[in-house]
Amino acid sequence: MQGKKIRVLIAKVGLDGHDRGAKLVANSLKNAGMEVIYLGLRQTAGQIAEAAIQEHVDYIGLSFLAGDHMTLVPKVIQKLEENGGEEIKIIIGGIISKEHLPKLLDMGVMQVFLPGTPLSAIECFIKDNR
Repeated sequence: MQGKKIRVLIAKVGLDGHDRGAKLVANSLKNAGMEVIYLGLRQTAGQIAEAAIQEHVDYIGLSFLAGDHMTLVPKVIQKLEENGGEEIKIIIGGIISKEHLPKLLDMGVMQVFLPGTPLSAIECFIKDNR
């Protein structure tokens, strides 16, 4: 496992058109030595699951700013499970209500990164939890 690069897929699911944070995270992870696939804006849960499985990623990173995380995260998880990708870990970031944190973790999200989280903390979390 030491020689295998960590593979991370970063995407924006749904109609949220703000991707600056997602791009910053993608660039940071790439600079930290990870292989990063950036799907970009307006992806469906099915597109994200399909790409993640095809690319054999270790992590999916989803960015939310529109408040739709409680609807869209379960859809991504469902699509992964339906297509044999349940071993892929999910992390999310963005504008997430603190009251939703326990619910997101219960549904299978590995970690939630709120605004102001240093990029190095995201890198370290992924490396420590591969």
